[in-house]
Amino acid sequence: MAFLPTSRAEMLEQGFEQVDFIYVSGDAYVDHPSFGTAIITRTLQAFGYSCAILAQPDWHKDDEFTQFGEPRLGFLVSSGNIDSMVNHYSVNKRKRDKDSYSDDGVMGKRPDRAVIVYTQILKRLFPHKPVLIGGIEASLRRLGHYDYWDDKVRRSILIDSQADLLMYGMGENTIIEVADALNSGLAAKDICFIRGTCWKTKDIQYVSDALLLPSFEEIANDVYAYAKSFKIQHENIDAIAAQVLIEPYDGWYVVQNQPPLPLTQEEMDFTYSLPYERTFHPKYHYIPAIEEVQFSLVSNRGCFGSCSFCAITHHQGRVISTRSKESLVNEAKTISQMPNFKGYIHDVGGPTANFSRTACEKQKQLGACKKKECLFPKPCTNLKVDHSRYVDVLRAIRALPNIKKVFIRSGIRYDYLMYDDDDTFFNELIQYHISGQLKVAPEHISAKVLDKMGKPRKELYLKFTQRYEEKNKQLHMKQYLVPYLMSSHPGSDLEAAIELACYLKKIHYIPKQVQDFYPTPGTLSTAMYYTGMDPRTMKKVYVAKTYEEKAMQRALMQFTYPQNYHLVEKALRMAHREDLIGYGPKCLIKPNNKKHSQGFSHSKRRKPQK
Repeated sequence: MAFLPTSRAEMLEQGFEQVDFIYVSGDAYVDHPSFGTAIITRTLQAFGYSCAILAQPDWHKDDEFTQFGEPRLGFLVSSGNIDSMVNHYSVNKRKRDKDSYSDDGVMGKRPDRAVIVYTQILKRLFPHKPVLIGGIEASLRRLGHYDYWDDKVRRSILIDSQADLLMYGMGENTIIEVADALNSGLAAKDICFIRGTCWKTKDIQYVSDALLLPSFEEIANDVYAYAKSFKIQHENIDAIAAQVLIEPYDGWYVVQNQPPLPLTQEEMDFTYSLPYERTFHPKYHYIPAIEEVQFSLVSNRGCFGSCSFCAITHHQGRVISTRSKESLVNEAKTISQMPNFKGYIHDVGGPTANFSRTACEKQKQLGACKKKECLFPKPCTNLKVDHSRYVDVLRAIRALPNIKKVFIRSGIRYDYLMYDDDDTFFNELIQYHISGQLKVAPEHISAKVLDKMGKPRKELYLKFTQRYEEKNKQLHMKQYLVPYLMSSHPGSDLEAAIELACYLKKIHYIPKQVQDFYPTPGTLSTAMYYTGMDPRTMKKVYVAKTYEEKAMQRALMQFTYPQNYHLVEKALRMAHREDLIGYGPKCLIKPNNKKHSQGFSHSKRRKPQK
């Protein structure tokens, strides 16, 4: 199967004078099921709709947007696989120097706020054609949201972009329903009945069973109103349990329909069976983003974990969708026949690899609980912990010819693993699926921070590390454990950061890279960061917002680095923890004097006197 056309010449060559949809993307075109552009366009193609792909158009040139002519049904717009602002800027708001989703990693191929820019151009050039927005950037900005880069509350991207319709979440079923509606002659403004869509109106009298959110004006000017609004949104992310949400604007309303239903196993299998080329378009030299996914398998979507800093639940939902063993084995066979395959499957997983079934039977009929999490603060009594299906899949893939090793890199929920009374998966994970080191995400050690993160307390992680070491010894293996840790998350003050530093000293581990909390749209943690309160309880939360304090918390995680000495010293003195400055076994740094500074001090050495 050929790539979809990316130019007018390719479109004509494939026999199309006009296509049904033109898909405008902020990413380079990669025809692989890890890329939303590929999934949506291949799904449309499978249902008889033709598509052309306008990848990374130069937004300064109108002729880039007009080269295909006018689509029959409409334009589809996405920023790509990542929010354009996250793609462009670090947590310190510095411009990144590499874009993994562009040819040779070149930065600058898409604009800031790509969905808004592309859509406004299309509405100007094609005022009578529907422009439909989707993907991660649109999905997580579907209602009023705090924007870290502007440091203010921004309007729904549906309002700011002037788009006709917004599609959020997992879009395979949504896009076909929308396409069928447009194909039947229905105007875009009248498509107001499809799950997984947001639409705007001036009249809500016919919208039933809906919750009215605080207005945009309220959330933009009152942090309490913002926190209240986010809580309601957070409690209405399940496809079955959620209600329709309405957000008032000055004369307008943005209506969020219920989320799309989780894909069934048959639907998941269908998505991943489509005829992807599994690489980037030949017009490119190299797209770095293909590296991690080309030889990987997506086995599930959704997450019933409770991490406050992650937007997966707001995008994919809390109910797990899985693929069949047959589907995964067939894709592994396809991968093993690729000319550049070296025998290694890099990953079999999803947002959380070992979530291979729904959390409980109740979710299938009633959806996920609105006011109760599956794993936090303790596992729900209804939680079904079972790795047997995942083990079965991994064994089947391992047994295939031409496959030397099957790794798991997408993340193991160590708490879910610890709750399993059957050690089969734990043993096989260590024996077969680790490449020298296993990365897990305790994120922090301090109880007050972990509670805000929605993560289990440190005691469970310490038990996990002990069992991990014991099992490695039993299996005569020496594999390391690498913890992901985060600084400056809401709830983390200098006291908590020092507690983490002391733990790192105790285990003789200094992370090479440190991740600062990054406030991105659609997360509970971002709501905490902006409002200074936990929307779940409306109680105040400590938030580190100054550059200096963030730098100190980050430096404490790398307290042995000479360049961090003064920041660490300042943090310890500010927290009145001078007991950690000295020569004792628990001290983080030595006193700052000429005799013992040993490179920590940045002061110039005095020349010896003659």
